[in-house]
This record gives sequence, structure tokens and C-alpha cells, in this order.
Amino acid sequence: MKYILKNILLLSAFLSIISCTKVISQKNKIAVGAEQFDEFLPLLEGKRVAMVVNHTSVVNKTHLVDSLLKRKVKIVKIFAPEHGFRGTAADGEKITDGKDPKTGISIVSLYGKNRKPTAEQLADVDAVIFDIQDVGTRFYTYIGTMHYVMEACAENNKEMLIFDRPNPNGHYIDGPILDMKYQSFVGMHPVPIVHGMTVGEYAQMINGEKWLEKGVNCKIKVIKCKNYTHQTAYQPPIKPSPNLPNYQAVLLYPSICFFEGTEVSLGRGTDMQFQVIGSPTTKKYGSFTFTPQVNPSSIEPPQKGKLCYGQDLRNVKIKPNQIDLKYLLDFYEKCENKAEFFLKTRHFDGLAGNEDLKKMMIAGKTEAEIRATWQAGLANYKEMRKKYLIYD
Repeated sequence: MKYILKNILLLSAFLSIISCTKVISQKNKIAVGAEQFDEFLPLLEGKRVAMVVNHTSVVNKTHLVDSLLKRKVKIVKIFAPEHGFRGTAADGEKITDGKDPKTGISIVSLYGKNRKPTAEQLADVDAVIFDIQDVGTRFYTYIGTMHYVMEACAENNKEMLIFDRPNPNGHYIDGPILDMKYQSFVGMHPVPIVHGMTVGEYAQMINGEKWLEKGVNCKIKVIKCKNYTHQTAYQPPIKPSPNLPNYQAVLLYPSICFFEGTEVSLGRGTDMQFQVIGSPTTKKYGSFTFTPQVNPSSIEPPQKGKLCYGQDLRNVKIKPNQIDLKYLLDFYEKCENKAEFFLKTRHFDGLAGNEDLKKMMIAGKTEAEIRATWQAGLANYKEMRKKYLIYD
């Protein structure tokens, strides 16, 4: 009897520990801005609301638009960024205006005729909500969309709520600072490639550094994440865009996106996007091969229909706190026709944010020599960034 009683007590204690662990785990779980209904719903009462959202704008497995409609928020339109409201458009595919078939709400494209909402498009709007999962790199276009929406709101006296989400690459800062001669939609601000900020922090920096046209200031309210710091590992529950299908691709993206400005394929047109690199002209690079084809996520993939020789990065260990240049430098070194390596469009310089990286590669500089040229700019940026941080 004593033996049975002892086991019952042990079992009871064990279950109690498990229960406490679950409570602690739940208590420390990251909660994104879109989950803070008690904080933002009073701010929307009686207002006509526009949403800048996509397929990642989900809270508790329900799209934010549906959640707000259920709570009687008056949504008058949806502004759609690159890849569209539902996130199904291929890379570079223009987004058209229309209606959401599920809700009947008007959809206005910010990746077609205009990237900035017009005064007419904002005339029937009181407040704009921005809620999109970012991946923390200068060339990811959603922060460009946020910039233009902030500018339009400032010019038309509209308030903007930014529902913050963790940055999966927010634990480090690296890369060259953008030379503003190369400003474009894949590089709008003088920041490094990996900027180490959430979109809420980044919006505060856009305002604070007067980066909007004519230095206008947007009235913003950041709805913060809970239980998040910049050292918190965060794996987005939904793929951020069609060609970043998983966490490995998101973490590799800052290091290998440079290849978009070269003749090397990054696996667009396969199911290994941003996890493989290869080219038809570099057979000696590796034995791994793949052939890009048209698919829903890529309507015109680089090297379409050609057998590419390269490397499988799906299981490589990723450097935790810096951009890894070894893939780029190694591929260029082994390239059989270096004159054709960089695209004539100069897209490579746009991604790098300067012409120096290409020049140093051609000159045969080492990774250490290249990285040394970034350090002064990074030090200045880190000081500037401190003013706008929300999270430790």
C-alpha cells in the first residue's frame, strides 16, 4: 500500500511539474502585435480602415482581415504589396486592382501602376494598418512598401498603426551600407543589408532620420510584440513569400541573394528556392544538379530549362551572426566565363548597395578584406539604430 501511495505522490508531483512547465512556456510565448486586440481595437472604433497586409497577416490561424471584420472593424480597402494580398503572385509579377472574393473588399495594388497610395485612394480612409512578416534585409521589398505608405499617410494626414512581428534575422547586423546613388525599391535607405530591426523599429527610424519625401513625419503607433528580444530565435509560421519556402531559405537569404544579380540560379523554378545555387556554365563547381522550370512561384525563372551545376545548401550550417560571402566568392573564382558572371543590368550593384563589392571580387580580394571595408559604416549605423530600438 505504501509503495502504491508513494508512486501516486510521485506521479502527482510529475504532472504538477509538467503543468507548470506548460504554463511558463505559454507565458513566455512570443505574441505578435496583431494579437494585442485590447490595445488596438479602441483605436479603430468608428474609423474607416485600410489594411496593408498579405498572406502572413495571420493571428491564431485566422487572417487579420477576417478577425477584424468579426469584431466589427470597418475595413474599406486592402492595399496589396509584392506577391499580392494572398501571397500567391510570382516574383516580379505585377499585382492588379480588384476585389477579394471572400470578403468583397476592394484591393488596391501597390506593386503595379503605383507603389505609393494616392490621395484619392486614401480619401475614404481614417487609419491604415500595416501587418506583414519581414525577414530583416534591405532588399526585401515590404519595408519599401511601408516607406511609401508612411509617406502617403503623412502627406494626407492619416494615422498609421504598425502591427509588429519578430525579425527572423534580427539577431545580427551586417553588410555594406547602401550608397544612395544605388537607391531603388530593393534598397531605399542608408542601412546595411541585414539591418537588425523589426518593422516597427524600422518605421521609427524612417521617421526619426527624416527619410520620407521632404522630411515629412508620419503619425505612427507601433503595436509591439510581447516576449520578444533580438536574441530570440523566431521561425515564421508561414513562408514570408513564394520563394522563401522555409526557415533555411530565410536564414540563407542575406548571404546568397547577391546571386540574383548574376547568371547563377538560386533555385527559382524548383522546390528548393534560396537553398541551392547553380549555373549551366560552371560544371566544375559541383556534382549537384537541378533544372529550373516555370512553376506558380516563378513565371520566368533564371536559367529556365537548363541543367545547372552547383551546390545543395539545404542542410548546410549557417553562420549565426554574419553574412557568409564564401558561396559568392567561391562561385566567382570557379566561374568559367567571368565576363558573363554579372548581369549587364547592374542589378548586382543594386543588391550590394554599391559598386565596390563587384570591383573587389574582380580584383580577387578575400572575404576578410571585403568585410573590413564595411566596419566603419556598420559602427555608425549601430549607434544610429540604438535610438529606435523597442526590444532588448
